[in-house]
Amino acid sequence: MNAQDLQPRGRKRAPGFWGTVLALLSFMVWPTPPRVVPDAPPVYGYEVVRVYPHDPEAFTQGLVYEGGFLYESTGLHGRSSLRKVELETGRIVKIHHLPPEFFGEGLTIWKDQLIQLTWHERTGFVYEKETFRLLRTFTYATEGWGLTHDGRWLIRSDGTATLYFLDPETFREVKRLLVHDRGRPVRFLNELEFVRGEIYANVWQTECLVRISPQTGRVLGWVDLTGLLSPEDQARSVDVLNGIAYDATRDRLFVTGKLWPKLFEIRLRRKVGSSGHECSLPPSMEKEEARNAAHRFVDRQRDGDHLRARF
Repeated sequence: MNAQDLQPRGRKRAPGFWGTVLALLSFMVWPTPPRVVPDAPPVYGYEVVRVYPHDPEAFTQGLVYEGGFLYESTGLHGRSSLRKVELETGRIVKIHHLPPEFFGEGLTIWKDQLIQLTWHERTGFVYEKETFRLLRTFTYATEGWGLTHDGRWLIRSDGTATLYFLDPETFREVKRLLVHDRGRPVRFLNELEFVRGEIYANVWQTECLVRISPQTGRVLGWVDLTGLLSPEDQARSVDVLNGIAYDATRDRLFVTGKLWPKLFEIRLRRKVGSSGHECSLPPSMEKEEARNAAHRFVDRQRDGDHLRARF
């Protein structure tokens, strides 16, 4: 009897057993969960309900409706203003001209006050709504583009994909919201309006509005306003679509543009088989090019019936 005969007689495993098992496992394809692709948000067209006159000299930057009147903020250095306009006639009832160094931007009504932003100056003005008397000023960290509120916070845009929520009493920033469509940021958010619990925004240099969830920043829908102006109106020296106002009492939505001769009351109509692609930033406009365009100094002057732009 030798030493091997003294070993227990159990089942023996061949050399390299575990290596073989590991090798076999390495060839197995483990199932991976399918990638969830978010559904494309719906796209809406429009039906024109009524057309109202609009001052073709008004470089519209902010718009809000209350009690039969539009309150409008207009831009351009030396021509910026705050206006109260009769909806039915387009007549300017009251106007306040900003100092020439300020470029007027977004506008909203908060209680018995009007709050107006400026662009590069990053200064906000608070007025008494009835008299346009200046009550106070405030500042903010980035450019001023659009302004609205949700009943609790002011909501400000600065031309990026971020919305800033501000305390309406102190103007302190309380939170930020990134606006996104299927995971991609939606940049160049401009004029804002709060409509039926959603944030509506003009997207600069497009003929579209975007509908935004104020809770998540997700795009809830696109509104394609292509063709709103007639070819005859477009032949004038008009600028881009900009300006959204909402009559919550009668559920009316108004839109216009910079230097547009008309303001439109519209009703949204769901499009079938469309995506939001046609409402995204034009592919030819690269980020840097668009950024440079947004920061050009714009000085427009009337010369008879012609509008000259100097850059």
